[in-house]
This record gives sequence, C-alpha cells and structure tokens, in this order.
Amino acid sequence: MNVGTPLSIIVPTLNEAAGIGATLAALAPLRARGAEIVVADGGSDDGTLALAQPHADRAITSPCGRALQMNAGAAVAHGKCLLFLHADTRLPPDADRLVDAALSEGSVWGRFDVAIEGRHPLLPPIAWLMNRRSRLTGIATGDQAMFVRRAAFAACGGFPAIPLMEDIALSRALKRIGRPACLRQRVRTSGRRWDKHGVWRTTLLMWRLRLAYFFGADPARLARDYGYTPKHGTAVAVLARAPVPGAAKTRLAPRLGANGAAALQQRLTLRTLSTATAAAVGSVALFCAPDRSHAFFAECAARFAIPLRDQDGEDVGTRMLHAFAALLRAYDRVLLVGTDCPALTTTHLAQAAALLDDHDAVVWPAEDGGYVLIALRRAAPELFAGVDWGTPRVMAQTRERLRQLGWRWAEPAPLWDVDRAEDYDRLVGSGLLDTLCPAGSAA
Repeated sequence: MNVGTPLSIIVPTLNEAAGIGATLAALAPLRARGAEIVVADGGSDDGTLALAQPHADRAITSPCGRALQMNAGAAVAHGKCLLFLHADTRLPPDADRLVDAALSEGSVWGRFDVAIEGRHPLLPPIAWLMNRRSRLTGIATGDQAMFVRRAAFAACGGFPAIPLMEDIALSRALKRIGRPACLRQRVRTSGRRWDKHGVWRTTLLMWRLRLAYFFGADPARLARDYGYTPKHGTAVAVLARAPVPGAAKTRLAPRLGANGAAALQQRLTLRTLSTATAAAVGSVALFCAPDRSHAFFAECAARFAIPLRDQDGEDVGTRMLHAFAALLRAYDRVLLVGTDCPALTTTHLAQAAALLDDHDAVVWPAEDGGYVLIALRRAAPELFAGVDWGTPRVMAQTRERLRQLGWRWAEPAPLWDVDRAEDYDRLVGSGLLDTLCPAGSAA
C-alpha cells in the first residue's frame, strides 16, 4: 500500500443497480493501491448486491437505514481509517493519499468539499454554501465523504441509529475529539434530488429540517418530512424454488422422478401460499429462485395477488437475510417460511406473529434439526452467516447465535418437513398430500 494508514471505503446502497457499477469502477485505482471496498446493502430488490460483489472486497446485507448500513460496513472493515461514501458520489482520484496526509498532520476525522452535478445553474453556489458552512461550523454531511480514524469512530459509538441526520450527529460527537480536516479537493455528488424535486424546494426543505433538528426535533418525524416511508405491520416472506425438473426437490427425484419431484415442489408452494394468505397476519411476498421469470411464479402472483421478488445471495443464509432486509425496510416485523412444511397451518403463523410481540425472534424448529419458520423484528447478519445449511446442526447453531446476540426468542414444538423419501411417505400417510393443490392448478 502506498499510503500510511490502511483505508476502508464503506458504500451504503439501496436499489442502486443503475449506478453502482460506475461508482465502484471509479474506486478501482484506490483498491489497487490497497484501499478496501465494503458495500453495505439495505435490502435492494433490483440486483444491486450482485452487481457490487465483483467490485468490492466485502458486500454485505444489513438492516435498512443509512446509519445502520454504515455501522455494519464499519464492523466488517479492516482499515484503521473509515471513509463513508454515498453511492451517488465520486471521490477525487487521489483521495487515499489526501486522507492519509490529513491524518498524518494530526486530524482524526475530516471531509471533502463537494460539487453537485446537475443541470440547474444554482447548484454550484449551493455547493459553495455547503462547503463554507461546514468549514465554519465543523459539521460535515454525508455528501462530503466523511472519513475518520477507526478508534475515534468507535469512541463515539459509530453513527447513531436514527433515520436522518446521522451525519450531523456523528460530526457533533467527533468535534468533541477534534476539529475536522476540511479538504478543499472536491467529491462530486449527484444532483438527482435537486433535479427531481426542484432546487429551491429541496434547499429550503433541507434547511428547515436541519434547523428543526438543531432545536431538538425527532429524527423519525424529520425523516417522514424528507420523504421516507414509515414502517407498518407484519409481512410474510415465502421463499420458493421454481418447479424445474432436475433442479427442484432433487433428494426426492430417485423416488418420484425429476418431473414428479418438480410437481411436488409446485404443490407444496401453492399450499404454503394458500396458508400464508389465509392466515391474514400481514402482507405476503413470494421470493423466487433462481429468479421470478418462471411462468409458475407469475401464476402464483395472479392467483394470490402477491408481489414477486428475486432471491438474492449465494447460499440459503444470504438469501434469507436479503429477504428480511428487503421487507424490514417497510414493515415492523417479518415472518419467513420455506415451502417444505405442509404441516404448517394458519394457526402456526398466527401464533408466531403473537409470540413476536414480546420476543426478539421466533424460530420454529423442524424435527430434522433445521427450522421451518423464523420471525424477526430486526435482521442480524450473524444469524445467517457460517451456518451449516441442510444439516441437522442448523437449529443448534441458530440457538447459539441468538444467545451471542443476547436476544430473547420463542421456540415452539417442532414440526416436520418434506426433504427425504421417508418424509414423502409420511406426507402420503398423513393425508395432507390429498389437500395439496394439484400441479398446474395455479392458473
């Protein structure tokens, strides 16, 4: 590395598929000189995370919210200096050297001047005023690519978990340690909000929100004024695989044949969706693997009047975390189920939702050592990382992770699911097979 202080650049993202490739490509020279690139995604449903992964050292999913995402990125980063970069902002080509020079001169944190890209002729003077105000007050904004020594960031407790003004709050905390290094070299940030909502309207709104925050207004209320949608209610995520012969229920293919196994997958999915919608505990969304393009998923969407989303991630844990992160952006809590448990009823779903009222999590075990349902009020990557998915160790490993998090969880009596030939025999013997929707009946 050519600079003295190892640098980690943390990029929070949410549905940035259109521009994330260019953002990360611009960081490639810094990465080649040793900077670490960490992308912290808040549950994008447009493929942002998959597009980011080839261009980042780490690409993680975290609970949605810029402060939460930046804290999650900082937690997995290795650099002694952390730089927080919005996905629509570009650094100067020598940003790593500029940051290192500022830190070498004794600063523990700082920011760049900003230039706003856009069509309106007032954007340059607005940027000048932002830079001038920041230099006078010692308060930085996220658009200015804040950087900080890891030790100082930790001493301040990171970004406060508030939905807006997290950059102002961190600046205030860091000012108690020292004044910021106000670098005159410019980052270039998108003027898309100004272009979309109007320069005067956007500028006046930002000034009003900052003034209200200065006088103690609730950041949650300010976030709503800024345009963030408040969360509401419960959602149910159903994770399903397309009923493709040779790719669905493969462990049952020796018994049922590839076509028979795929037909069973289709019938199990229809039963699960029927149960989830009939339970009426909240909105239902179908997360589709490998993606939502299979005709069966379109039939499900039409039949049950539910939205389709792609599953995103390399393994079961990552896909589950992505589903939680995506729905917890808009809902207070989420119940997640697969399609392998025909014994799951509307009563079970209602019970899980009720248990979540006074627990951090509900995990419904499966008799084979996994689980058939998990319900959360907030997502934690630790719950899904490093688990031996598809083995009898899943539930035990999940319990251990819940203990490490210090969470209180509910664990009802186990249910059985259908993965192996003996499970299929049990399904036939239970009579539940006769209640499954026949394959091809979704239309």
